[in-house]
Amino acid sequence: MVKNKYSKQLTEDLTNPAARAMLHAIGLDKEDLKKAFVGIGSTGYEGNPCNMHLNDLAKEVKKGVQDSGENGLIFNTIGVSDGISMGTFGMRHSLPSREVIADSMQTVVEGMSYDGLVTVVGCDKNMPGALMAMIRLNRPSILVYGGTINSGCHQGQKLDIVSAFEAHGQKVAGKITDDEFEAVVEKACPGAGACGGMYTANTMAAAIEALGMSLPYNSSNPALSDTKKIECVRAGQQVNELLKMDLKPSDIITKKSLENAVTLVVALGGSTNAVLHFLAIAKTAEIDFTLDDFQRINDQTPFLADLKPSGKYLMEDVHRVGGVPAVLKYLLKKGLLHDDCLTVTGKTLAENLGALKELAEGQDVILPVEKPIKESGHLSILKGNLAPEGSVAKITGKEGLKFKGKAKVYDGEFLANDAISRGEIEKGDVVVIRYEGPTGGPGMPEMLKPTSAIMGAGLGKDVALITDGRFSGGTHGFVVGHIAPEAQLGGPIALVENGDEIEIDSVTKSIKVLVDQKTLEYRKSKWSAPKLRVKNGSLFKFAKNVSSASQGCTTDR
Repeated sequence: MVKNKYSKQLTEDLTNPAARAMLHAIGLDKEDLKKAFVGIGSTGYEGNPCNMHLNDLAKEVKKGVQDSGENGLIFNTIGVSDGISMGTFGMRHSLPSREVIADSMQTVVEGMSYDGLVTVVGCDKNMPGALMAMIRLNRPSILVYGGTINSGCHQGQKLDIVSAFEAHGQKVAGKITDDEFEAVVEKACPGAGACGGMYTANTMAAAIEALGMSLPYNSSNPALSDTKKIECVRAGQQVNELLKMDLKPSDIITKKSLENAVTLVVALGGSTNAVLHFLAIAKTAEIDFTLDDFQRINDQTPFLADLKPSGKYLMEDVHRVGGVPAVLKYLLKKGLLHDDCLTVTGKTLAENLGALKELAEGQDVILPVEKPIKESGHLSILKGNLAPEGSVAKITGKEGLKFKGKAKVYDGEFLANDAISRGEIEKGDVVVIRYEGPTGGPGMPEMLKPTSAIMGAGLGKDVALITDGRFSGGTHGFVVGHIAPEAQLGGPIALVENGDEIEIDSVTKSIKVLVDQKTLEYRKSKWSAPKLRVKNGSLFKFAKNVSSASQGCTTDR
Protein backbone atom coordinates (compact mmCIF):
# COMPACT_ATOMS: atom_id res chain seq x y z
CA MET A 1 0.00 0.00 0.00
CA VAL A 2 1.25 3.49 -0.88
CA LYS A 3 1.37 5.38 2.41
CA ASN A 4 2.26 8.78 0.92
CA LYS A 5 -0.77 8.82 -1.36
CA TYR A 6 -1.32 12.59 -0.98
CA SER A 7 2.10 14.01 -0.06
CA LYS A 8 3.84 12.41 -3.02
CA GLN A 9 2.37 15.10 -5.30
CA LEU A 10 4.68 17.48 -3.41
CA THR A 11 7.68 15.23 -2.83
CA GLU A 12 7.86 13.18 -6.05
CA ASP A 13 6.49 15.52 -8.71
CA LEU A 14 9.55 17.25 -10.22
CA THR A 15 7.35 20.11 -11.41
CA ASN A 16 6.89 21.14 -7.74
CA PRO A 17 10.47 22.03 -6.74
CA ALA A 18 9.37 24.91 -4.50
CA ALA A 19 7.41 22.51 -2.29
CA ARG A 20 10.48 20.29 -1.83
CA ALA A 21 12.68 23.30 -1.18
CA MET A 22 10.39 24.52 1.58
CA LEU A 23 10.16 21.04 3.11
CA HIS A 24 13.95 20.89 3.19
CA ALA A 25 13.85 24.26 4.96
CA ILE A 26 11.86 22.75 7.87
CA GLY A 27 14.53 20.09 8.33
CA LEU A 28 13.41 17.19 6.13
CA ASP A 29 16.06 15.44 4.03
CA LYS A 30 15.68 13.38 0.85
CA GLU A 31 14.89 10.21 2.80
CA ASP A 32 12.23 12.01 4.82
CA LEU A 33 10.51 13.09 1.62
CA LYS A 34 9.86 9.42 0.80
CA LYS A 35 7.85 9.01 4.02
CA ALA A 36 4.20 9.73 4.71
CA PHE A 37 3.20 13.10 6.15
CA VAL A 38 0.95 12.91 9.22
CA GLY A 39 -0.73 16.10 10.40
CA ILE A 40 -1.04 16.40 14.18
CA GLY A 41 -3.87 18.85 14.84
CA SER A 42 -3.80 20.31 18.34
CA THR A 43 -6.47 22.50 19.94
CA GLY A 44 -3.97 23.46 22.63
CA TYR A 45 -4.00 26.97 24.07
CA GLU A 46 -3.12 28.48 27.43
CA GLY A 47 -6.47 29.96 28.36
CA ASN A 48 -8.40 26.82 29.42
CA PRO A 49 -7.53 23.87 31.71
CA CYS A 50 -9.08 21.46 29.19
CA ASN A 51 -6.59 22.59 26.54
CA MET A 52 -3.56 23.96 28.38
CA HIS A 53 -1.57 20.70 28.16
CA LEU A 54 -2.53 19.61 24.66
CA ASN A 55 0.46 21.08 22.83
CA ASP A 56 2.72 18.99 25.09
CA LEU A 57 0.65 15.88 24.32
CA ALA A 58 0.92 16.68 20.60
CA LYS A 59 4.71 16.42 20.95
CA GLU A 60 4.26 12.92 22.41
CA VAL A 61 2.12 12.00 19.40
CA LYS A 62 4.82 13.35 17.10
CA LYS A 63 7.38 11.19 18.88
CA GLY A 64 5.24 8.14 18.10
CA VAL A 65 4.85 9.12 14.44
CA GLN A 66 8.58 9.69 14.06
CA ASP A 67 9.39 6.40 15.86
CA SER A 68 7.20 4.56 13.36
CA GLY A 69 9.22 5.99 10.48
CA GLU A 70 6.92 8.73 9.18
CA ASN A 71 6.87 12.54 9.33
CA GLY A 72 4.78 14.09 12.10
CA LEU A 73 3.89 17.75 11.57
CA ILE A 74 2.08 19.66 14.32
CA PHE A 75 -0.42 22.39 13.55
CA ASN A 76 -2.91 24.26 15.73
CA THR A 77 -6.49 25.39 15.59
CA ILE A 78 -8.87 27.29 17.83
CA GLY A 79 -10.94 26.48 20.88
CA VAL A 80 -13.49 28.19 23.10
CA SER A 81 -13.81 27.28 26.78
CA ASP A 82 -17.43 26.56 27.60
CA GLY A 83 -16.80 26.86 31.33
CA ILE A 84 -15.14 30.25 31.02
CA SER A 85 -17.55 31.70 28.44
CA MET A 86 -20.67 30.36 30.17
CA GLY A 87 -23.29 33.01 30.90
CA THR A 88 -21.53 35.63 28.73
CA PHE A 89 -21.97 36.72 25.14
CA GLY A 90 -18.82 34.70 24.38
CA MET A 91 -20.73 31.43 24.90
CA ARG A 92 -22.40 32.13 21.55
CA HIS A 93 -19.09 31.26 19.91
CA SER A 94 -18.91 27.81 21.50
CA LEU A 95 -21.04 25.72 19.13
CA PRO A 96 -19.89 27.63 16.01
CA SER A 97 -16.30 26.80 17.06
CA ARG A 98 -17.10 23.17 16.19
CA GLU A 99 -17.58 24.21 12.56
CA VAL A 100 -14.47 26.42 12.59
CA ILE A 101 -12.39 23.54 13.99
CA ALA A 102 -13.71 21.14 11.35
CA ASP A 103 -13.13 23.67 8.57
CA SER A 104 -9.63 24.61 9.72
CA MET A 105 -8.40 21.02 10.20
CA GLN A 106 -9.77 20.06 6.80
CA THR A 107 -8.11 23.16 5.33
CA VAL A 108 -4.66 22.33 6.69
CA VAL A 109 -4.69 18.61 5.86
CA GLU A 110 -5.99 19.10 2.33
CA GLY A 111 -4.02 22.28 1.74
CA MET A 112 -0.74 20.70 2.87
CA SER A 113 -1.39 17.28 1.27
CA TYR A 114 -1.05 15.29 4.50
CA ASP A 115 -1.59 11.54 4.27
CA GLY A 116 -3.01 11.00 7.73
CA LEU A 117 -4.25 12.91 10.76
CA VAL A 118 -4.04 12.61 14.54
CA THR A 119 -6.07 15.18 16.44
CA VAL A 120 -5.30 16.15 20.05
CA VAL A 121 -8.41 17.66 21.57
CA GLY A 122 -9.81 18.66 24.95
CA CYS A 123 -12.90 20.82 25.47
CA ASP A 124 -16.44 20.04 24.35
CA LYS A 125 -16.62 21.18 20.71
CA ASN A 126 -13.03 20.14 19.92
CA MET A 127 -13.96 16.47 19.61
CA PRO A 128 -16.94 16.58 17.24
CA GLY A 129 -15.20 19.30 15.23
CA ALA A 130 -12.07 17.17 14.83
CA LEU A 131 -14.12 14.07 14.03
CA MET A 132 -16.15 15.90 11.39
CA ALA A 133 -12.88 16.99 9.74
CA MET A 134 -11.64 13.39 9.76
CA ILE A 135 -14.85 12.19 8.12
CA ARG A 136 -14.70 14.85 5.41
CA LEU A 137 -11.03 14.08 4.70
CA ASN A 138 -11.44 10.28 4.91
CA ARG A 139 -7.73 9.68 5.41
CA PRO A 140 -6.25 7.36 8.08
CA SER A 141 -6.98 9.17 11.35
CA ILE A 142 -7.01 8.79 15.14
CA LEU A 143 -8.52 11.07 17.78
CA VAL A 144 -6.66 11.63 21.05
CA TYR A 145 -8.56 13.14 23.99
CA GLY A 146 -6.50 15.21 26.42
CA GLY A 147 -8.13 13.50 29.39
CA THR A 148 -10.16 14.42 32.43
CA ILE A 149 -9.14 16.80 35.22
CA ASN A 150 -8.42 15.62 38.77
CA SER A 151 -11.14 16.44 41.27
CA GLY A 152 -10.89 19.38 43.65
CA CYS A 153 -11.69 19.05 47.33
CA HIS A 154 -13.24 21.25 50.02
CA GLN A 155 -14.11 20.07 53.52
CA GLY A 156 -13.88 16.45 52.43
CA GLN A 157 -16.21 16.92 49.46
CA LYS A 158 -15.09 16.27 45.88
CA LEU A 159 -15.43 19.32 43.64
CA ASP A 160 -15.63 19.96 39.92
CA ILE A 161 -16.55 22.88 37.66
CA VAL A 162 -20.30 22.52 38.28
CA SER A 163 -19.62 22.81 42.02
CA ALA A 164 -18.57 26.41 41.34
CA PHE A 165 -21.74 27.22 39.38
CA GLU A 166 -24.01 25.63 41.97
CA ALA A 167 -22.15 27.32 44.83
CA HIS A 168 -23.22 30.65 43.35
CA GLY A 169 -26.86 29.56 43.54
CA GLN A 170 -26.30 28.46 47.15
CA LYS A 171 -24.73 31.83 47.98
CA VAL A 172 -27.62 33.75 46.40
CA ALA A 173 -30.08 31.58 48.36
CA GLY A 174 -28.18 32.32 51.58
CA LYS A 175 -27.20 28.70 52.10
CA ILE A 176 -23.43 29.32 52.20
CA THR A 177 -21.26 32.29 53.14
CA ASP A 178 -19.20 34.42 50.78
CA ASP A 179 -16.01 32.82 52.16
CA GLU A 180 -17.33 29.30 51.52
CA PHE A 181 -18.32 30.33 48.00
CA GLU A 182 -14.82 31.67 47.28
CA ALA A 183 -13.22 28.52 48.72
CA VAL A 184 -15.24 26.32 46.34
CA VAL A 185 -14.34 28.51 43.36
CA GLU A 186 -10.62 28.42 44.21
CA LYS A 187 -10.49 24.65 44.74
CA ALA A 188 -12.90 23.34 42.06
CA CYS A 189 -10.36 22.93 39.24
CA PRO A 190 -6.88 21.91 40.47
CA GLY A 191 -5.07 21.78 37.10
CA ALA A 192 -5.10 20.57 33.51
CA GLY A 193 -7.84 18.40 32.05
CA ALA A 194 -11.44 18.56 30.91
CA CYS A 195 -14.38 18.92 33.30
CA GLY A 196 -14.53 15.87 35.52
CA GLY A 197 -18.15 14.67 35.48
CA MET A 198 -20.10 13.02 32.69
CA TYR A 199 -20.39 16.38 30.99
CA THR A 200 -19.99 17.01 27.27
CA ALA A 201 -16.22 16.52 27.01
CA ASN A 202 -16.15 13.15 28.79
CA THR A 203 -19.42 12.16 27.09
CA MET A 204 -18.03 12.77 23.62
CA ALA A 205 -14.62 11.24 24.40
CA ALA A 206 -16.23 8.06 25.72
CA ALA A 207 -18.66 7.88 22.79
CA ILE A 208 -15.89 8.35 20.22
CA GLU A 209 -13.96 5.51 21.87
CA ALA A 210 -17.09 3.35 21.54
CA LEU A 211 -17.39 4.54 17.93
CA GLY A 212 -13.93 3.10 17.25
CA MET A 213 -12.07 6.31 16.38
CA SER A 214 -9.71 6.35 19.37
CA LEU A 215 -7.54 3.80 21.16
CA PRO A 216 -8.84 1.83 24.17
CA TYR A 217 -8.68 3.82 27.45
CA ASN A 218 -8.32 7.10 25.53
CA SER A 219 -11.41 8.62 27.15
CA SER A 220 -10.74 7.57 30.74
CA ASN A 221 -6.96 7.99 31.08
CA PRO A 222 -6.58 11.13 33.26
CA ALA A 223 -5.03 14.23 31.72
CA LEU A 224 -1.90 14.32 33.89
CA SER A 225 -1.24 10.58 34.05
CA ASP A 226 1.76 8.77 32.63
CA THR A 227 -0.69 6.48 30.83
CA LYS A 228 -1.99 9.46 28.86
CA LYS A 229 1.52 10.26 27.59
CA ILE A 230 2.13 6.61 26.69
CA GLU A 231 -1.20 6.49 24.89
CA CYS A 232 -0.26 9.58 22.84
CA VAL A 233 2.95 7.90 21.65
CA ARG A 234 0.96 4.77 20.78
CA ALA A 235 -1.53 6.84 18.77
CA GLY A 236 1.33 8.30 16.76
CA GLN A 237 2.68 4.83 16.08
CA GLN A 238 -0.73 3.38 15.27
CA VAL A 239 -1.47 5.88 12.52
CA ASN A 240 1.37 4.27 10.57
CA GLU A 241 -0.49 0.95 10.79
CA LEU A 242 -3.64 2.65 9.52
CA LEU A 243 -1.67 4.05 6.58
CA LYS A 244 -0.42 0.54 5.76
CA MET A 245 -3.97 -0.83 5.88
CA ASP A 246 -5.49 2.27 4.26
CA LEU A 247 -8.07 2.07 7.07
CA LYS A 248 -10.17 5.21 6.94
CA PRO A 249 -13.01 6.77 8.97
CA SER A 250 -15.54 5.56 6.38
CA ASP A 251 -14.48 1.99 7.20
CA ILE A 252 -15.07 2.54 10.92
CA ILE A 253 -18.03 4.93 11.21
CA THR A 254 -21.21 3.08 10.26
CA LYS A 255 -24.79 3.09 11.51
CA LYS A 256 -23.89 0.19 13.82
CA SER A 257 -20.89 1.97 15.31
CA LEU A 258 -23.00 5.12 15.80
CA GLU A 259 -25.50 2.97 17.67
CA ASN A 260 -22.67 1.71 19.89
CA ALA A 261 -21.59 5.27 20.63
CA VAL A 262 -25.09 6.45 21.52
CA THR A 263 -25.73 3.35 23.64
CA LEU A 264 -22.71 4.25 25.76
CA VAL A 265 -23.90 7.86 26.04
CA VAL A 266 -27.22 6.64 27.42
CA ALA A 267 -25.71 4.05 29.78
CA LEU A 268 -23.36 6.68 31.23
CA GLY A 269 -26.04 9.39 31.55
CA GLY A 270 -24.18 11.62 29.10
CA SER A 271 -24.76 15.16 27.90
CA THR A 272 -27.67 16.26 25.71
CA ASN A 273 -25.01 17.86 23.50
CA ALA A 274 -24.20 14.35 22.27
CA VAL A 275 -27.52 14.39 20.42
CA LEU A 276 -26.59 17.57 18.58
CA HIS A 277 -23.05 16.37 17.80
CA PHE A 278 -23.92 12.86 16.64
CA LEU A 279 -26.62 14.22 14.36
CA ALA A 280 -23.90 16.41 12.81
CA ILE A 281 -21.38 13.54 12.70
CA ALA A 282 -23.91 11.26 11.00
CA LYS A 283 -24.84 13.93 8.48
CA THR A 284 -21.15 14.52 7.68
CA ALA A 285 -20.69 10.77 7.20
CA GLU A 286 -23.87 10.61 5.06
CA ILE A 287 -25.45 8.05 7.40
CA ASP A 288 -29.20 8.11 8.02
CA PHE A 289 -29.34 8.72 11.77
CA THR A 290 -32.09 10.88 13.25
CA LEU A 291 -33.73 11.94 16.50
CA ASP A 292 -35.89 8.82 16.21
CA ASP A 293 -32.76 6.66 16.40
CA PHE A 294 -31.78 8.39 19.63
CA GLN A 295 -35.20 7.68 21.10
CA ARG A 296 -35.08 4.03 19.99
CA ILE A 297 -31.65 3.48 21.59
CA ASN A 298 -32.68 5.41 24.70
CA ASP A 299 -35.74 3.19 25.15
CA GLN A 300 -33.72 -0.03 24.99
CA THR A 301 -30.69 1.04 27.05
CA PRO A 302 -30.67 1.28 30.86
CA PHE A 303 -29.10 4.27 32.62
CA LEU A 304 -26.34 2.73 34.75
CA ALA A 305 -23.71 5.27 35.78
CA ASP A 306 -23.85 7.08 39.12
CA LEU A 307 -21.90 10.01 37.70
CA LYS A 308 -22.16 13.75 38.09
CA PRO A 309 -24.11 15.89 37.40
CA SER A 310 -27.04 13.83 38.72
CA GLY A 311 -24.87 11.26 40.56
CA LYS A 312 -21.86 11.39 42.86
CA TYR A 313 -18.86 10.06 40.93
CA LEU A 314 -16.45 11.54 38.35
CA MET A 315 -14.61 10.18 35.31
CA GLU A 316 -11.55 9.58 37.52
CA ASP A 317 -13.71 7.02 39.35
CA VAL A 318 -14.63 5.30 36.07
CA HIS A 319 -10.88 5.04 35.42
CA ARG A 320 -10.38 3.62 38.93
CA VAL A 321 -12.90 0.79 38.40
CA GLY A 322 -11.64 -0.28 34.97
CA GLY A 323 -12.06 2.60 32.55
CA VAL A 324 -14.37 2.97 29.59
CA PRO A 325 -13.20 -0.35 28.04
CA ALA A 326 -14.47 -2.17 31.15
CA VAL A 327 -17.85 -0.44 30.75
CA LEU A 328 -17.95 -1.36 27.06
CA LYS A 329 -17.01 -4.94 27.90
CA TYR A 330 -19.89 -5.11 30.36
CA LEU A 331 -22.38 -3.67 27.85
CA LEU A 332 -21.14 -6.09 25.20
CA LYS A 333 -21.55 -9.02 27.61
CA LYS A 334 -25.15 -7.89 28.21
CA GLY A 335 -25.89 -7.83 24.48
CA LEU A 336 -26.24 -4.05 24.21
CA LEU A 337 -23.47 -3.41 21.65
CA HIS A 338 -22.58 -4.56 18.14
CA ASP A 339 -19.38 -6.61 18.50
CA ASP A 340 -18.18 -6.61 14.88
CA CYS A 341 -17.50 -2.90 14.30
CA LEU A 342 -13.98 -2.03 13.14
CA THR A 343 -11.83 0.34 15.20
CA VAL A 344 -8.59 2.29 14.74
CA THR A 345 -6.63 -0.66 16.13
CA GLY A 346 -7.51 -2.52 12.93
CA LYS A 347 -9.48 -4.97 15.09
CA THR A 348 -13.16 -5.16 15.95
CA LEU A 349 -14.60 -3.78 19.17
CA ALA A 350 -14.98 -7.32 20.53
CA GLU A 351 -11.39 -8.20 19.66
CA ASN A 352 -10.13 -5.06 21.42
CA LEU A 353 -12.09 -5.79 24.58
CA GLY A 354 -11.41 -9.54 24.74
CA ALA A 355 -8.12 -9.33 26.65
CA LEU A 356 -8.93 -6.21 28.69
CA LYS A 357 -10.01 -6.11 32.33
CA GLU A 358 -13.63 -6.20 33.45
CA LEU A 359 -15.21 -3.78 35.93
CA ALA A 360 -13.66 -4.04 39.39
CA GLU A 361 -15.33 -6.34 41.91
CA GLY A 362 -17.59 -4.55 44.35
CA GLN A 363 -17.58 -1.21 42.51
CA ASP A 364 -20.72 0.96 42.60
CA VAL A 365 -19.89 3.53 39.91
CA ILE A 366 -21.58 1.49 37.16
CA LEU A 367 -24.72 -0.26 38.36
CA PRO A 368 -25.83 -3.68 37.05
CA VAL A 369 -28.42 -3.77 34.26
CA GLU A 370 -30.65 -5.75 36.63
CA LYS A 371 -30.71 -2.82 39.10
CA PRO A 372 -30.23 0.33 36.98
CA ILE A 373 -30.75 3.91 38.03
CA LYS A 374 -33.46 3.97 35.37
CA GLU A 375 -34.62 1.09 33.19
CA SER A 376 -34.51 3.22 30.05
CA GLY A 377 -32.23 6.11 29.28
CA HIS A 378 -32.23 9.69 30.55
CA LEU A 379 -32.52 11.31 27.10
CA SER A 380 -36.05 11.82 25.79
CA ILE A 381 -36.94 13.25 22.40
CA LEU A 382 -40.12 15.22 23.09
CA LYS A 383 -42.50 16.50 20.42
CA GLY A 384 -45.77 18.39 20.52
CA ASN A 385 -47.26 21.79 19.72
CA LEU A 386 -44.28 23.47 21.43
CA ALA A 387 -41.68 21.48 19.48
CA PRO A 388 -43.05 20.10 16.21
CA GLU A 389 -39.52 19.17 15.00
CA GLY A 390 -38.51 17.82 18.40
CA SER A 391 -36.65 18.76 21.55
CA VAL A 392 -34.23 16.99 23.88
CA ALA A 393 -34.96 16.42 27.57
CA LYS A 394 -32.43 15.19 30.10
CA ILE A 395 -34.57 13.46 32.72
CA THR A 396 -32.87 10.95 35.00
CA GLY A 397 -36.05 10.15 36.90
CA LYS A 398 -34.74 11.79 40.08
CA GLU A 399 -36.67 14.94 39.15
CA GLY A 400 -39.85 13.03 38.31
CA LEU A 401 -41.11 12.03 34.87
CA LYS A 402 -43.77 14.72 34.31
CA PHE A 403 -44.07 18.43 34.99
CA LYS A 404 -46.95 20.87 34.58
CA GLY A 405 -46.68 24.53 35.45
CA LYS A 406 -47.15 28.13 34.39
CA ALA A 407 -44.75 29.84 32.03
CA LYS A 408 -42.38 32.62 33.02
CA VAL A 409 -41.00 33.84 29.73
CA TYR A 410 -37.63 35.51 29.09
CA ASP A 411 -36.38 36.67 25.71
CA GLY A 412 -32.80 35.65 26.36
CA GLU A 413 -30.64 34.00 29.00
CA PHE A 414 -29.37 37.21 30.59
CA LEU A 415 -32.91 38.33 31.45
CA ALA A 416 -33.62 34.92 32.98
CA ASN A 417 -30.41 35.00 35.03
CA ASP A 418 -31.36 38.42 36.43
CA ALA A 419 -34.83 37.15 37.30
CA ILE A 420 -33.46 34.12 39.13
CA SER A 421 -31.05 36.35 41.08
CA ARG A 422 -33.98 38.58 42.11
CA GLY A 423 -35.89 35.55 43.39
CA GLU A 424 -38.66 35.80 40.79
CA ILE A 425 -38.74 32.05 40.13
CA GLU A 426 -41.09 30.07 42.36
CA LYS A 427 -42.15 26.47 42.81
CA GLY A 428 -44.33 25.29 39.93
CA ASP A 429 -42.86 27.67 37.35
CA VAL A 430 -41.75 26.64 33.87
CA VAL A 431 -38.95 29.02 32.96
CA VAL A 432 -39.00 29.67 29.19
CA ILE A 433 -35.76 31.03 27.70
CA ARG A 434 -36.09 31.77 24.01
CA TYR A 435 -34.28 33.52 21.13
CA GLU A 436 -31.19 31.49 22.08
CA GLY A 437 -31.35 28.97 19.21
CA PRO A 438 -28.69 28.39 16.53
CA THR A 439 -29.92 31.39 14.51
CA GLY A 440 -31.43 33.52 17.27
CA GLY A 441 -28.59 33.27 19.78
CA PRO A 442 -26.85 33.18 17.46
CA GLY A 443 -24.82 30.09 18.24
CA MET A 444 -27.23 28.23 20.56
CA PRO A 445 -25.51 29.03 23.87
CA GLU A 446 -25.63 26.68 26.84
CA MET A 447 -27.85 27.41 29.85
CA LEU A 448 -25.69 26.07 32.68
CA LYS A 449 -25.78 29.34 34.59
CA PRO A 450 -29.59 29.49 35.06
CA THR A 451 -29.96 25.73 35.65
CA SER A 452 -27.14 25.76 38.22
CA ALA A 453 -28.71 28.78 39.97
CA ILE A 454 -32.04 26.93 40.13
CA MET A 455 -30.38 23.81 41.54
CA GLY A 456 -28.30 25.85 43.98
CA ALA A 457 -31.45 27.57 45.22
CA GLY A 458 -32.98 24.18 46.00
CA LEU A 459 -35.66 24.37 43.29
CA GLY A 460 -34.39 21.56 41.07
CA LYS A 461 -37.40 19.32 41.61
CA ASP A 462 -39.95 22.15 41.69
CA VAL A 463 -39.08 24.20 38.60
CA ALA A 464 -38.75 23.19 34.94
CA LEU A 465 -36.71 25.10 32.35
CA ILE A 466 -37.24 24.90 28.59
CA THR A 467 -35.30 26.63 25.84
CA ASP A 468 -34.45 26.72 22.16
CA GLY A 469 -30.85 26.99 23.35
CA ARG A 470 -28.96 24.03 24.73
CA PHE A 471 -27.55 22.77 28.00
CA SER A 472 -24.12 22.03 29.33
CA GLY A 473 -23.39 18.41 30.14
CA GLY A 474 -23.18 19.74 33.70
CA THR A 475 -26.85 20.66 33.74
CA HIS A 476 -29.32 18.61 35.73
CA GLY A 477 -32.88 19.14 36.87
CA PHE A 478 -36.12 19.05 34.86
CA VAL A 479 -34.83 20.63 31.66
CA VAL A 480 -35.76 20.56 27.97
CA GLY A 481 -33.58 22.11 25.27
CA HIS A 482 -33.04 22.11 21.51
CA ILE A 483 -36.69 23.11 20.99
CA ALA A 484 -37.25 23.29 17.24
CA PRO A 485 -38.24 25.25 15.29
CA GLU A 486 -36.54 27.97 17.32
CA ALA A 487 -38.14 31.27 18.28
CA GLN A 488 -36.10 33.35 15.81
CA LEU A 489 -37.65 31.34 12.96
CA GLY A 490 -41.19 31.70 14.32
CA GLY A 491 -41.36 28.39 16.14
CA PRO A 492 -44.20 27.97 18.67
CA ILE A 493 -41.88 28.78 21.59
CA ALA A 494 -41.95 32.38 20.29
CA LEU A 495 -45.71 32.48 20.92
CA VAL A 496 -45.74 31.45 24.60
CA GLU A 497 -46.91 34.13 27.05
CA ASN A 498 -46.51 34.52 30.80
CA GLY A 499 -49.06 32.39 32.64
CA ASP A 500 -49.61 29.86 29.84
CA GLU A 501 -49.74 26.32 31.18
CA ILE A 502 -47.01 24.04 29.86
CA GLU A 503 -47.06 20.26 30.19
CA ILE A 504 -43.93 18.13 29.84
CA ASP A 505 -44.25 14.34 29.87
CA SER A 506 -41.24 12.08 29.39
CA VAL A 507 -43.50 9.00 29.45
CA THR A 508 -45.62 10.04 26.44
CA LYS A 509 -42.63 11.96 24.97
CA SER A 510 -44.64 15.16 24.65
CA ILE A 511 -44.19 18.87 25.33
CA LYS A 512 -47.24 21.09 24.97
CA VAL A 513 -48.44 24.59 25.69
CA LEU A 514 -52.06 24.25 26.79
CA VAL A 515 -53.38 27.01 24.52
CA ASP A 516 -55.86 26.37 21.71
CA GLN A 517 -54.69 26.43 18.12
CA LYS A 518 -56.74 29.51 17.15
CA THR A 519 -55.09 31.55 19.90
CA LEU A 520 -51.65 30.41 18.77
CA GLU A 521 -52.49 31.32 15.15
CA TYR A 522 -53.65 34.77 16.26
CA ARG A 523 -50.42 35.31 18.21
CA LYS A 524 -48.42 34.16 15.18
CA SER A 525 -50.16 36.75 12.99
CA LYS A 526 -48.95 39.49 15.37
CA TRP A 527 -45.39 38.12 15.66
CA SER A 528 -42.33 39.34 13.79
CA ALA A 529 -38.74 38.18 14.08
CA PRO A 530 -36.40 40.43 16.08
CA LYS A 531 -33.20 41.68 14.49
CA LEU A 532 -30.19 39.42 14.77
CA ARG A 533 -27.89 40.30 17.66
CA VAL A 534 -24.85 40.41 15.33
CA LYS A 535 -24.15 42.12 12.03
CA ASN A 536 -20.88 40.58 10.86
CA GLY A 537 -18.16 38.02 11.49
CA SER A 538 -18.26 34.31 12.21
CA LEU A 539 -21.48 34.43 14.25
CA PHE A 540 -23.29 36.24 11.44
CA LYS A 541 -22.10 33.64 8.92
CA PHE A 542 -23.16 30.86 11.29
CA ALA A 543 -26.65 32.37 11.75
CA LYS A 544 -27.13 32.65 8.00
CA ASN A 545 -26.02 29.09 7.21
CA VAL A 546 -26.84 26.89 10.20
CA SER A 547 -29.39 24.08 10.06
CA SER A 548 -31.99 23.37 12.73
CA ALA A 549 -31.08 21.78 16.07
CA SER A 550 -33.15 18.79 14.96
CA GLN A 551 -30.60 18.31 12.16
CA GLY A 552 -27.41 18.88 14.19
CA CYS A 553 -26.78 22.61 13.60
CA THR A 554 -24.32 22.02 10.77
CA THR A 555 -23.30 24.67 8.26
CA ASP A 556 -22.93 22.03 5.51
CA ARG A 557 -26.47 22.12 4.23
